[in-house]
Amino acid sequence: MLPHRPRVPFGPISCKAIPRPTRRYLGHAIAPGSPLASVVRLRMHGEIKLRRWCPFTAEQVISWDRGFIWSATARIHGFPVRGFDRLVDGQGMVRWKLLGIVPVITASGLDVTRSAAGRVMAESVWLPSVLCRDGLTWTARDVLHPQVHLTIGPEAAALRLCIDADGVLQSVSLSRRSNPDNTRYRYENFGGLVEQEHRFAGFTIPTRLRVGYFASTNRFESDGEFFRATIDDAAYR
Repeated sequence: MLPHRPRVPFGPISCKAIPRPTRRYLGHAIAPGSPLASVVRLRMHGEIKLRRWCPFTAEQVISWDRGFIWSATARIHGFPVRGFDRLVDGQGMVRWKLLGIVPVITASGLDVTRSAAGRVMAESVWLPSVLCRDGLTWTARDVLHPQVHLTIGPEAAALRLCIDADGVLQSVSLSRRSNPDNTRYRYENFGGLVEQEHRFAGFTIPTRLRVGYFASTNRFESDGEFFRATIDDAAYR
């Protein structure tokens, strides 16, 4: 997906210009000396809410300079629905088909692109090395709440992290443009609660999490949660 480039190892110089809470998070998420990756390939399984909770399996590639592709198979009443969500070279698209034949969802355009950009910003915690890049602005509300300002294509947002005293990620959220109730596109608080983590090749990332809209409110579980995922493998380059 990308030409080969030398990977710089992670170390104190990678974090020298960012607030202490951010250094605590990145120091936990990235082992010293780990080559800073720009691409991750994930394998996952879980449940997605399509009126009812349905099992899914998926593979995802996040290439920070190009976008992402999430290819999945969900099962509704035992029937497979296959498709993808993607943001590639600045263009977002969603396409799903029942039995691989009958179109279920096809969407593209600026709102879909903005929504996809917000998604990949939130999922940067699966590729924490990109949060060490030059030019990012980090701030911190307090010692447990760092945030970073990200821009992808036409979309800009503040990615808010909640960590514990050891730098372990507890939750992530941002304002994402989307259409959670199929009425109209608008900005809603979107995020995930981290329930488990694991280290892959020097990167400690969330491996079990619950994701949805209305994060940090009492509407999350009743109206907002739509995605529960377990990461089975992560490969970096």
